[in-house]
Amino acid sequence: MTTASPVRRNFSTPPAPASPFPYHPGSLLSVMDLSLDDIGRLLASATELESEDPLSRDRILAKRRMALLFYESSTRTRTSFELAAKSLGVDTTLVSNLSSSIEKGETLKDTGLTLRALGAEAIILRHSSSGGAWLLEESTGLPVINAGDGMHEHPTQALLDLRTLLAHLRPGIQSIGADTLAGVTVTIAGDILHSRVARSNLLLLPRLGARVLLCGPPKLLPEIAVHASQGIEIERNFEAALAQSQAVMMLRIQAERLAGLQLDLDEYKASYQLTGQRLAEFAPTALVMHPGPIIRGMEITAGVADGPQSVILEQVSHGFAIRMAVIERALLAKAGHA
Repeated sequence: MTTASPVRRNFSTPPAPASPFPYHPGSLLSVMDLSLDDIGRLLASATELESEDPLSRDRILAKRRMALLFYESSTRTRTSFELAAKSLGVDTTLVSNLSSSIEKGETLKDTGLTLRALGAEAIILRHSSSGGAWLLEESTGLPVINAGDGMHEHPTQALLDLRTLLAHLRPGIQSIGADTLAGVTVTIAGDILHSRVARSNLLLLPRLGARVLLCGPPKLLPEIAVHASQGIEIERNFEAALAQSQAVMMLRIQAERLAGLQLDLDEYKASYQLTGQRLAEFAPTALVMHPGPIIRGMEITAGVADGPQSVILEQVSHGFAIRMAVIERALLAKAGHA
């Protein structure tokens, strides 16, 4: 009696499917999710919503539901998103890591699924980990607006910065294109390495023709940053950068992310602090920008922050309008439709 030889099964790993991100057309995870046409529509929508009668505006998204999920402290971003949503009639709920099951160890995925089960139709997320917004969108299938993820991106900040620049450097412009900011040089100075604001801006502004100079010490600005996008240059000399700029965006030193870096703060201020004297001598007409929070006396002096060239509070106002447009886009977009 012969025994049949065992049949061996051949196993093969199927190819990985193409990434489906973003799952929902209302999501805004990165500035790279937006085409120039998308950006133009958001800017136009922001202007339209800003000029709308408040009593009419608060019926646009009446009784729609949105969750603000903030794992990091925030004043400007959280408040402007909340006020922008409420101005459109949206019911909002704020969930922070200090007042929820997050502090008991609940995962981002489970928190997102819980919010969806409770009726949230979209989530605005700020998270300390890069990629948090992608994970949340994958887990919930809801439109997710990235309000800052780790050291990765902060897309609505870049959009409000763009709107601020356009208001001053291209007033009255009706549409945008690849040459809208041609001839404009923007210096971003400070802690580039840890800045999601810097990353979103250097990915966005060159697409509209701007030249972006990155300025800071090597510990906070590695040479590899120049490869992030076309139209990016590194200029270590702050005064040389100022002399070429129509706008300068100052960034704070992010002490909470400096683990292991030995930084001489007195030396940093001597080389990179934006003072009234430096501004008057090298950039007497340049716009002064800052995403906040400002550390007065560190990256910028109080006189400059409050001075006539500062548009810092204008940025906050533009943020309100931009975030209304982004929220409207999130809640009116239909899954499965571009």
